[in-house]
Amino acid sequence: MKRVFYLTAVLGIWLCNATAYAQQVPDSLLSKATLQECVQYALSHQPVVKQSGIDEEITEHGIKSKLADWYPQIGLDFNLQHYLKLPTSYFNGAAVKTGVANSSSAAFSLNQNIFNRDLLLANKTAKDVRRQAKQNTQSNKIDVVANVSKAYYDMLLTQKQLDVLNEDIVRLERSLKDAYNQYQGGIVDKTDYKRATISLNNTKAQKKTGEESLVAKYAYLKQVMGYPPTGQLNLVYDTMKMSQEVELDTNVAVAYETRIEYQLLQTQRSLLAAELRYNKWSFLPTVSAFANYNFAYLHPEFSKLYSHNYPNSLVGVQLSLPIFQGSKRLHNIKQAELQLKRTDWDVEALRNQINTEYTQAMSAYKSNLNEFLVLKENMELAKEVYDLIEMQYREGVKAYLEVITAQTDLRAAQLNYYNAMYTVLSSKIDLERSLGTISTN
Repeated sequence: MKRVFYLTAVLGIWLCNATAYAQQVPDSLLSKATLQECVQYALSHQPVVKQSGIDEEITEHGIKSKLADWYPQIGLDFNLQHYLKLPTSYFNGAAVKTGVANSSSAAFSLNQNIFNRDLLLANKTAKDVRRQAKQNTQSNKIDVVANVSKAYYDMLLTQKQLDVLNEDIVRLERSLKDAYNQYQGGIVDKTDYKRATISLNNTKAQKKTGEESLVAKYAYLKQVMGYPPTGQLNLVYDTMKMSQEVELDTNVAVAYETRIEYQLLQTQRSLLAAELRYNKWSFLPTVSAFANYNFAYLHPEFSKLYSHNYPNSLVGVQLSLPIFQGSKRLHNIKQAELQLKRTDWDVEALRNQINTEYTQAMSAYKSNLNEFLVLKENMELAKEVYDLIEMQYREGVKAYLEVITAQTDLRAAQLNYYNAMYTVLSSKIDLERSLGTISTN
């Protein structure tokens, strides 16, 4: 009876764990890996994106830490001391022992900043610092989307190449069988099926190379996604739909403000302008108000030290103004002005860089799109030619060498077509990036 109870308990625990694991799988793995699913997974799990979110939190706490100095600063100092030997003072020509053997004090202090340029800088730049942290996150997300998309397309390219090679192997095996049967029947010599064997072996070798390459590309896609290395990743795609998504409006003009790099540089410029104002404020005084309340206890006997209190208190305003610092403040202002001026040239250089990137990306996209359309037509023509020659070969009109040639042309046309399709999709990503229109939602 005990054994049955034990087995039942173990089985119950195992079922609970299995259920819990099954519930966790959808959160950590993708049931279907479309491009959109891969991108969304990466935006939620990629370590770089996670770190950017943490950086935003660190920035927020840093801002609040600096702004906390605007609040009243309250402190407590406690002191307890016992003189082993009282100090001596010289008074009216005689040495006199002064002080009390035991003393204790507790001092409460309150300080309120009224004008402090460090706090003014923190207050003025808080919005820009937050914006900079968010823009860094956005920049990292754009990189993740672009990298995942390109790795996804590269994966599909290799997968479609393998599909083409598999179809070619089926055709070659059928052709080899036909050629061998014709050779056995004495219709043709052995060169036909020998050629078929050579073509089949070459295609199988290409397939093996593609399969090994696919394993490495799977690993890279998982890396840029932040996907578990041992997790199953099954790509789901629609080649027809993707071929229809290669088109992009080429009449769109580049806008600098949409580029995250430009936005980051503008934020940096705002922070440098605030730094310049900060250095100009160095000629202004620092003003603060303070209040102190002190408890003082004195007695020769330690046991009676806290029997009587001699308190004191005070309030006041403190003003601090450096008068001369060897022209240090003037040099700091000039340095800040030059840094701001240098950033203006950084903005100009970035504009030129964006124009160049846009021009190159647009040129590459148009070229790749044209090549894709041409190779799509070539693939359709190669399929028609192969079907016609194969039919004529079966009727004894065409030689087997022409069949091999047609098969080779069809395979090359298919491989070129898929290569062109994923190349134009990749160049579309580059163009969207140059336009600053990559979505990270």
